Amino acid sequence: MSTIPKRFTVTAALPYANGPVHIGHLAGCYLPADIYVRFLRLCNKDVLFICGSDEHGVPITLKARNEGITPQQVVDKYHALMGNAFKDFGISFDIYSRTSAPIHHETAQEFFTNLYEKGEFIEQNTEQFYDEKEKTFLADRYIVGTCPNCGNENAYGDQCEKCGKSLSPSDLINPKSKLSGAVPIKKETKHWFLALDRYQEEWINDWLPTHKDNWRPTVYGQCKSWLDQGLQPRAITRDLDWGVKVPLAGEEGKVLYVWFDAPIGYISATREWSQKTGKDWEPYWKSNDSKLIHFIGKDNIVFHCIIFPAILKAHGDYILPTSVPANEFLNLEGDKISTSRNWAVWLHEYLNDFPEKQDELRYVLTSIAPETKDSDFSWKDYQARVNNELADILGNFVNRVMVLTHKYFGGKVPTSTFTPNKEVEDATINIHQHVAELINNYEFRSAQTEVMQLARAGNKFLADAQPWKLNQETQQAEIADIISYSIDIVARLSVALAPFLPTTSIKLRKMLNTTESFSWNDILTASLPEGHAIGLPEILFKKIEDDAIIAQLDKLEQSKQENLSATSNLKPMKDGITFDDFSKIDIRIGTILSAERVPKADKLLKLLVDTGIDQRTVVSGIAQHFEPEAIVGKQVSILVNLAPRMLRGIESQGMILMAEDSAGKLHFVNPPHAVENGSTVQ
Repeated sequence: MSTIPKRFTVTAALPYANGPVHIGHLAGCYLPADIYVRFLRLCNKDVLFICGSDEHGVPITLKARNEGITPQQVVDKYHALMGNAFKDFGISFDIYSRTSAPIHHETAQEFFTNLYEKGEFIEQNTEQFYDEKEKTFLADRYIVGTCPNCGNENAYGDQCEKCGKSLSPSDLINPKSKLSGAVPIKKETKHWFLALDRYQEEWINDWLPTHKDNWRPTVYGQCKSWLDQGLQPRAITRDLDWGVKVPLAGEEGKVLYVWFDAPIGYISATREWSQKTGKDWEPYWKSNDSKLIHFIGKDNIVFHCIIFPAILKAHGDYILPTSVPANEFLNLEGDKISTSRNWAVWLHEYLNDFPEKQDELRYVLTSIAPETKDSDFSWKDYQARVNNELADILGNFVNRVMVLTHKYFGGKVPTSTFTPNKEVEDATINIHQHVAELINNYEFRSAQTEVMQLARAGNKFLADAQPWKLNQETQQAEIADIISYSIDIVARLSVALAPFLPTTSIKLRKMLNTTESFSWNDILTASLPEGHAIGLPEILFKKIEDDAIIAQLDKLEQSKQENLSATSNLKPMKDGITFDDFSKIDIRIGTILSAERVPKADKLLKLLVDTGIDQRTVVSGIAQHFEPEAIVGKQVSILVNLAPRMLRGIESQGMILMAEDSAGKLHFVNPPHAVENGSTVQ
């Protein structure tokens, strides 16, 4: 590998197309990747920025089944939603593709065929759960049962959503097929495995340590842990209809496992970019003077640092990743972001609630980037950073410079012989050198902080100089020096902010009335000529009002309450009634004298109840919860003034009151001690 790369191939993890993008995704992967790519472009590097939707796998088929639509309709919806959100937010992909595209299926199948013909796969028969009613093998997510850890009766075959424990289908108590409800059987099926254990011995053990010093400790440590445990052969196919078909005759109903086909999506997306632009794609993936960089979250480390490199190495024509700057997780208001609990800030909703405030969110997320440890996003912190830093420091400085230029010099750059301010010059040089170093080391949080030091220095310079207090007639030259130098600082900021706040950078250049292209080196020389007419002032950042923050916190609180209600399995409270409505109800204590099943009705029992007023027949839907002989003699609460109703040819004269717990089990509502039949319940 060359010391100085000739080109950069930068990938951002393919987002899964069964839901929208949230701020955790942005902070963990897409925003740092975009900052890095924008910086490389400013340095005039040859860089290709690749992403796309990951559109195969069981969760998508489950979502399609639950919604009564096809998997293609599911992925079409979320591919458009995610792609538009990325574009609106300013993530500057060169190509945003998708794994359901024909070119991806072709590319992934070519990889399979290449490795298959080289004998890289292990062909093996294994036993897997099978639904005899649906005539299909069941992926782990299609199997539900009772969690052995917490007792949740709706745990999946791969994980319990209630306690978070990782499971396998064989761990479940009373496993059932999610498709038919039938008890699955074990059935033999054939699959192909990637020989990771052999690769570990042949080259991975030697290759991984070469990255010990240039990969983040979290990344290297997680990979080292996998190697210490010993890699095992890993299945690359599964029995499923939705996905990239295994390109072998007679193997219908088998597709490539999503973890195998998804990273190949980076390559198929590059080929699609090549078709659209007419440029050669192969040097970005096959030339040793190219640098391959994967931006991911830490949950994808093993796939990008061990498994995908193993696929590329086995193929033989491709370069391996040189950098994998994986971030930690972003939490929300002190709690883990959860899509299933709707505990998230969705990007498309943010852009609707805060229109044209892309850079505000970019700034805050970069300020709290989870680069070395988990971090937390809070709406109060968001408000404080936007108001106190972007509006009061950066925005205030730029606005005063623009307003003063128009006030004193008719909107034109004045003549200047000013001696540069040391603090401003030091901040400028530091950005050019140190910020570049930080970005190249993937330390975007610190890099943005250093860039803001120039805005702070400019704000302090202008506040200390106070040109508005000088005499416009006798101190005109001094005012001109101050304003001209301040304009130069704004010009420098328009360059320095470009990787971090691209929309703000464009606004600054519009206000400066300069449209020439610029590079990172222009930070040192950014200056407007004498007499240059600038544009009109524009408010860069409007302050975030309390009402907007309260609305977001209320939205999260609503999600929390809805989730608590949903996870409790208790029925929601009914609409309110008046006291007069309640006073009409006559509930008495009675004793069950006899009980028998209603023929051809699995849920119904026919009860004879002594109400203290009379003996009456009541038909009750409790047969699946109680044996008839077990409830004879039991005191119950009965609604005695309910209008009679015919049920299965039997006139029911009342209703037995029952309590249903969160597990759906029924309990009689009765007094703790025997009381006189006919006693009223008030």
